Amino acid sequence: MEEREIFAALTIFPPIFVRLDGRAFHRLAERLHLKRPFDPAFHAGMAAVCRRLLADSGTNPLFAYTFSDEISLFYPDLPFSGRVEKIDSVTAAYAASALTLELDCRTPLSFDARIVPVTPDLAVGYLIWRQSEAWRNHINAHCRHALMEEGMSAREAAEALWGMPAEEMHELMFARGVNLAKTPAWQRRGSLIYRELIEKEGYNPVTGEHVTATRSRVAVLEETPLFSTPEGEALIRSLIAGL
Repeated sequence: MEEREIFAALTIFPPIFVRLDGRAFHRLAERLHLKRPFDPAFHAGMAAVCRRLLADSGTNPLFAYTFSDEISLFYPDLPFSGRVEKIDSVTAAYAASALTLELDCRTPLSFDARIVPVTPDLAVGYLIWRQSEAWRNHINAHCRHALMEEGMSAREAAEALWGMPAEEMHELMFARGVNLAKTPAWQRRGSLIYRELIEKEGYNPVTGEHVTATRSRVAVLEETPLFSTPEGEALIRSLIAGL
């Protein structure tokens, strides 16, 4: 029967992104009574999942970008000899179990996973695309929540917002006292999780000298720049280059 595992040997070449998306997380939000339109504790949990994926999963992504219920992992080198089924299944399963722990969740949850092959240039474009989606998601979430707070059903709110230009959605929220350009940066732009090098003071008991050692740690950047700006592009290229 082994020969019927027809996709088991399917492999991909680096670099790649693996994008994880929460499955039916709107129902999860209801069961956990998450705050709307954005729950800081849920976002902190997603960022913590990214930290775990970088530090403890054994798959060794270089960095991660997350917003809402989505995570993008960048791999310049591939685990599992590049086997697509293995990469997808392990990253999705690890993220689901990690988020279950972070949220102390009693309800089963799951992610789906897909692989996106890129080049260094395409990696920048990919992140610009996903950050643009974060911005659209942010606008829609705030507007939908505002309309539902005023008595609309979820369907009515979605229909009212369908095809509405971004400028009108800004005005809709501004009239209700919310400036969408001033909401927390993690809501608008997502968060970047990456490894950084730090200098750490130590003591050598053999020589009796104080020494400085370079260590790596996982950091979370909440004030993520726009990846479409020179500053944002330079940041992504420096991470890809391993600087």
